[in-house]
Amino acid sequence: MEFLDVVRRRKTTNGPFLPDPVRPEHQRLLMEVAGRAPSQLNSQPWRFVIVENRDTIERVAEISGESMTEAMSNGTFFERYKPYFRFSAEEMGEKRSGMLFDRLPAALKPFTKQVFTPRGQKMMNTFRVPQTLGEENRKLVAGSPLLLGVMLDRSEYRPGELSSFYSVFSMGAAMENVWLTTVELGMGIQFVSFPMEVPGKWTQIEQLLRVPAELELMAVYRLGYVPQEQRRPAIDWSSHERKLASQYVFRETCETPQQGWDDPEDR
Repeated sequence: MEFLDVVRRRKTTNGPFLPDPVRPEHQRLLMEVAGRAPSQLNSQPWRFVIVENRDTIERVAEISGESMTEAMSNGTFFERYKPYFRFSAEEMGEKRSGMLFDRLPAALKPFTKQVFTPRGQKMMNTFRVPQTLGEENRKLVAGSPLLLGVMLDRSEYRPGELSSFYSVFSMGAAMENVWLTTVELGMGIQFVSFPMEVPGKWTQIEQLLRVPAELELMAVYRLGYVPQEQRRPAIDWSSHERKLASQYVFRETCETPQQGWDDPEDR
């Protein structure tokens, strides 16, 4: 597969994976490409923990599902991320960023524009949307054959200092290498983020993975092989659109947007 094709096909996998274990040679390759990422002064601040134990994955799944339900029930998730939610193709076409909620149960569709109001939150809770999404999230994580914990060495990751920025930047480069390689291997990947949204839940993950004091757990991802056909859940979203070049590229100074690079087909 050509490199640029891999970059253009990169995406987050919102659906389930095949139950097949991730082949050892693929696990090793993913870690190799992660280790080849650039880092400040070749510090290589990243550390990884690969998890295949079913009991551990099931427990992480429970924590993730519980976290999603709680964050959506009390409204903190919608309040925190409402600038990124889109509820129509027209809005998505204009913003060209965020998440388009294009799949909702019929009973909820009339209330999508009210989701960020007290009435909308009450309606979501009445229809048990947080519980539905939480259970879907639990199933997705539990059905993953492999989890990947990403950590930083605290001797390099020192918040408030430049080394912290360098470490996070390097970690991002390492994970982009992993993400792109999953495309080549017929795999998918998704950030297990909800335990970070609820106080105390991330600590449970750290304890479960026995993260030592000298390391900081930064992220957990679920990985697996992607089936050829995926069924979308009852509540789902898409994020295929990308901003036009003129919306994020400037020429010479930040006062002049780049002209002539926008693809007419993307307008």
